[in-house]
Formats: sequence, structure tokens, C-alpha cells
Amino acid sequence: MSKVRFVGLDVHAATIAVAVAEPGGEVRSLGIIPNRLESIRKLIGKLGSVKDLKVCYEAGPTGYVLYWQLTQLGVACEVIAPTLVPTKAGDRIKTDRRDAEKLARCYRAGDLTPVWVPDAAHEALRDVVRAREAAKKDQLRARHRLSKFLLRHGRRAPEGTKAWTKKHLEWIKTYVHFDQPALEAAFADYIQEVDHCADRILRLEKAIAEAVEQAPPSMRAVIEALQALRGVAQTTAATIVSELGALSRFESPRQLMGYSGLVSREHSSGTHIQRGSITKTGNAHLRRVVVEASWAYQHRPNVTGFLLRRQKNLALDEGTKQIAWKAQYRLHNRYKKLAGRGKNKNQIITALGRELLGFVWAIAVKIEQQQQFAQAA
Repeated sequence: MSKVRFVGLDVHAATIAVAVAEPGGEVRSLGIIPNRLESIRKLIGKLGSVKDLKVCYEAGPTGYVLYWQLTQLGVACEVIAPTLVPTKAGDRIKTDRRDAEKLARCYRAGDLTPVWVPDAAHEALRDVVRAREAAKKDQLRARHRLSKFLLRHGRRAPEGTKAWTKKHLEWIKTYVHFDQPALEAAFADYIQEVDHCADRILRLEKAIAEAVEQAPPSMRAVIEALQALRGVAQTTAATIVSELGALSRFESPRQLMGYSGLVSREHSSGTHIQRGSITKTGNAHLRRVVVEASWAYQHRPNVTGFLLRRQKNLALDEGTKQIAWKAQYRLHNRYKKLAGRGKNKNQIITALGRELLGFVWAIAVKIEQQQQFAQAA
């Protein structure tokens, strides 16, 4: 008979609710402990041999610190996807104790889905990439505030001036003024915020470049290889790798597509098949950058400009460049076919993003296998 005890933890910033599912079938609460390393060490000591323990907790705002603490103590731990935890339809009571007991019970039954836990290098890169994403959102809000302020007061840029170009910003700073001191103060604050966001993005992009240079060789090799694809520059490649880790953990491109949430939802019964919009159940950061990159494939296949310079500067191998070239032909032809059938442009780009993930998987798995052979040699 198995002696493994399954432990469920409901983790919060200050406390952890603990429950254990015994080998004999009993599921009981062990109370609440402080979220401190000393308390966790004492708990593990009371539960018995670390070889007979399996611990889980839900992914959340507390991150993976608890996971690293438990693994350093020699305890097998998994972080669970919270949206995939089974829930009873009639359950209307939710407490920390009940949540911990449910985790322990479902973990023992094998009904929980673990998430990938990044290592220190992946998490550091992911944090700086997400910081840049937040800065881009703040920049959009700052620009909207300034543009709507100018619109309310009838200040319009000269005909033919494209918004937020260097010429547009020079017009705003040189020719726009207000007689009222209050308006001038508000105007200066809006401009300062737009400039601050631009400086912040440049600073974070520089930090991303430095993080990629300092990343482990295997991780850096995949980031460089993905830049062979059209529409995938360093920031996009770094986002893909930091959000996914090793892409070889996906058995097939279809599995990666499902993880991204770019596949169609389906409600079928018998001979009736009904598909709808994309599921959006996966990683939103990954989905965003892949769809943005897919807009490049509406243009005819070519290797010029930034793409040509990237491929030359990174000294990519011919196999990687051939996959990227195949992606251009495949996705552009797909774009023309769907456009010819009258499909909505956003739907077309979403479909291209789903297929682009297949080429991302092919390049990443190829490079990861090469790195493994090099390390084994």
C-alpha cells in the first residue's frame, strides 16, 4: 500500500492553510500557518519523511517562492493551474480550509493540472519583458489623454501629419500653447507623461537586450533563432521564450496552439459540430505577441531590411532560415486564400498566428535538440 501523503496548501501573502489526504482515504485540515520559511520547515518536519510527501498549491500572486523553498527541502511540489481545479456546481461555501482540503483530495485523485515553473533565468527575463509590456500600455493611455485634451480644445495637427511621429511631437511642443495658466499646466503635464513613457520603454528595451546577452547559452540560442521569422524581433522572441520555457516540453505544434488559446472553441454532439471563436484559455502574453507578429505576413514573401540584417548579424544556420522562409510562403498564401473568401481581417491574422506557432515550435525544438547534443558531446 502506498505511503504517500498528498498535501494541499491554500497560499496567501501572510498565511497558508494546510490540508493532507492520507493514504487510507481521510482528508483533514491541519490548520493555518504563517507564510514564513521557518513555519514551512516545521510543517514538513511534522508531516514525516519528505520521500512520502507530495505537495501542491495554486499559482497566484505569491509567485513560485514557496515552490523553491519546498524543493530545496527535498519535497516534491507542483504548482496547479487555478482555472482547471474541479468545482462542484452546488458548492456555495468557500474558505481557506475547504480550498486546502479540495486541493489535497483532487491532487490524490490526479484531477489537477500543474503549470510550468520557470527557473531563475526565465523568470528574470519574463519580469523585464512584462514590465515593458506594462510601459507600452501606459504609453498608450498617456497618448490618448494628450490627444483627447488637444481635441477638446480644437488643436489639430497639420494635414498629412501622422500621429505620434517625430514631426507630430515637434508640432505639439512648438506650436501648441494656451493662454490660460491652468490649461498650460495640464498640457505640460500630459507632454511630460508621454515623454516619460517613451524614455521608460527605451530603458526597458535596453534591459531586455542585456538580459538576453547574459542568459544561458541554450536560452539565448533559441531567442536568436526565432528572430529568423518575419515579424519576430528580439523583444517578441524573448517574450515567447520567457513565457514558454523549453518548447520541446510540448509534444506537438497542436499542443502549443492549444496552450496559446488560439484554437477554436467547440461544442459538438453526435453528428452536429459547432465551432466558435478562439478559446483564449492560454497565455495572454504569448497570444498577443504572436498575433502582432502575424500582421507581417500579409505582405509578399521577401528577406529585406530589418529581417535581412537580423539574419546576417545573428549568423543563423541555413536550416533555421529555410523554416522561416517556408513560414513566409505558407502564411502569406494562407492570408490570400482567407481574404479571397471574404474573411474578416482580424480573423485572418488570428488564424495566421495559430499557424505561426507551428513554425516557432519547429525552430525552437530544432535548436534545443542541437544544444542537448552539444552538451552531451
